[in-house]
Amino acid sequence: MDRGIKRKRSREEDEDAADAATQDIETELVGLPAPPPIKKGGEEVIFILEKAHLEVAKVGKTYQLLNCDDHRHFLRKHKQDLAIFRPDIVHQALLAILDSPLNKSGRLSAVYVQTQKKVLIQVNPHVRLPRTFKRFCGLMVQLLQKLSIRATNGPDKLLRVIKNPVTKYLPSEARRIGLSYSAPKVVKLHDYVAASTDKIPLIFVVGAMAHGKIDVDYIDDFISISEYPLSAACCIGRICNAVEQKWEIL
Repeated sequence: MDRGIKRKRSREEDEDAADAATQDIETELVGLPAPPPIKKGGEEVIFILEKAHLEVAKVGKTYQLLNCDDHRHFLRKHKQDLAIFRPDIVHQALLAILDSPLNKSGRLSAVYVQTQKKVLIQVNPHVRLPRTFKRFCGLMVQLLQKLSIRATNGPDKLLRVIKNPVTKYLPSEARRIGLSYSAPKVVKLHDYVAASTDKIPLIFVVGAMAHGKIDVDYIDDFISISEYPLSAACCIGRICNAVEQKWEIL
């Protein structure tokens, strides 16, 4: 009996601690100054992160972004697979994109995040996302409840939920490239990017989930860039590096 009471108290304490952490986080977003536009033909890149697991639920007294570490008791109680609740993958992937010299040079024109629940999020390339995961979670809760978040230092909407499908926001002439370890074609990414034309934008579609593969019908080419499984952030780092070398971005 004592063990059961202690276990129940432990779970309640975990939820109370998570509640307190969420309440303490008041996330403010700052928009970074836009770099001078550098237009050379179609030198433009768009990223789409597919199947991101961003799910909000009421845990204890507050709404929280569910993840496998902080909400394991809650997820088990609701018979959910803990392994798929990995919003940290999206956080790491977005930081890899936004921190890249490719973005800072002004060649990144758009970033989109498509969630498992078919919620489509538009990310302004000039946003400075929270560096810590807890603050990122607080930000996503705000976004999914308010549907948009403005910059504190300007009128721009840095994050917003938009209507599906994502294809309505993509350029009509662009090369849409999907990446997956399970793709039948393995390529040397630097050679693949170097051979692409500069006349049309490049759109890279990367999975932001823990397991599985992207399954969308708007991709022109489906490739693998390694003989080994790569994290989304690692994959994006390789993409950015290949494009930066092609366009001589230092």
